[in-house]
Amino acid sequence: MKIENIKQLIKEGKMLPLMEEFYTIQGEGFHTGKAAYFVRIGGCDVGCHWCDVKESWNANSHPPTLTQNIVNNVKAFAKTAVITGGEPLMWNMNDLTNLLQENNIKTHIETSGAYPLSGAWDWICLSPKKTKLPMADIFLKAHELKMIIATKNDFKFAEEQALKVDFNCELYLQPEWSKRETITPLIVDYVMKNPQWKISLQTHKYLNIP
Repeated sequence: MKIENIKQLIKEGKMLPLMEEFYTIQGEGFHTGKAAYFVRIGGCDVGCHWCDVKESWNANSHPPTLTQNIVNNVKAFAKTAVITGGEPLMWNMNDLTNLLQENNIKTHIETSGAYPLSGAWDWICLSPKKTKLPMADIFLKAHELKMIIATKNDFKFAEEQALKVDFNCELYLQPEWSKRETITPLIVDYVMKNPQWKISLQTHKYLNIP
């Protein structure tokens, strides 16, 4: 396929830079413990220093893949697809989510919200980052707010972001993995004093699964 054609298909959202895809148990947030098919899209410029998939950042490192092929792979395993990255909203998500929903597959996304929202989503997990803040319109559409806590100052940032979401939005605090031993007790204490929040743990890492 010619480069010009590939670029056009990417623009239309009919091809996406696919880093990896796998069937596993969800490890974080509201849907922890549920089976789902993860689709990791390459490309991200948010720049979290503690990101555990920095290899996703360069979109050019990951092959443009037809969304229909991605959907065919999801269909073989699961009724829920979690689109993650990288930052998936750097790309047009309309075609992928439409195809998934046409096949009765639930569409979930994990995003920083730093780019315009595209796609039709059954569940939006918004995880704001200080390095590139979410766009205003995604806050009231988010079903789940997941804040990563690496320092004591992050609690203040979490509260600032929580003021912007809908009152039905689920609120989660998650310890940054490399600091979990020192941060987790602080989160436990914070949630006991502020019970509108819940604790999210990266249970997939404890289970040693993807």
